[in-house]
Amino acid sequence: MKFIAAVAALALAAVAQAQTFTSCATGATDMTVSSITLDKNPLCVGENVCATVTGTLANPIVETTPGSTKLAIVGRYLGRVVYTDNHDLCTLLAASGHPCPVATSVTSVTACVLVKTSAPVGVPVALTIQATNGNGNTIFCQTATVTAANCPV
Repeated sequence: MKFIAAVAALALAAVAQAQTFTSCATGATDMTVSSITLDKNPLCVGENVCATVTGTLANPIVETTPGSTKLAIVGRYLGRVVYTDNHDLCTLLAASGHPCPVATSVTSVTACVLVKTSAPVGVPVALTIQATNGNGNTIFCQTATVTAANCPV
């Protein structure tokens, strides 16, 4: 009985800590996102966090010129910007085994980024992640509340 209670408590803790992402796109997107999963919760300052995005691509992810694909990360606390980070999306995808162009048949991609040391620790941050295709289209825009921590080494 104690074992079952312990397993149930761990399962509840895992569910309580799962991030819930919602769309923040203001128009059409190149990807219909069905889920986003972070590999760490809380996010560890000074360490990589990997996000796996699953969904359906309406258009391939293409780099029309070097650096034309973008991944923009903005964190807000009490309405103020407290964190920003920008990356070349195709560079991140290539590092995870999905170099551009990414075909519409691909249903899941992973990108890993370093959580900068400037990330606020111990406060709930409204994180917005926006991916932009090489042609300027929004691939997706997703938001969730996350917390960063100084994790043990």
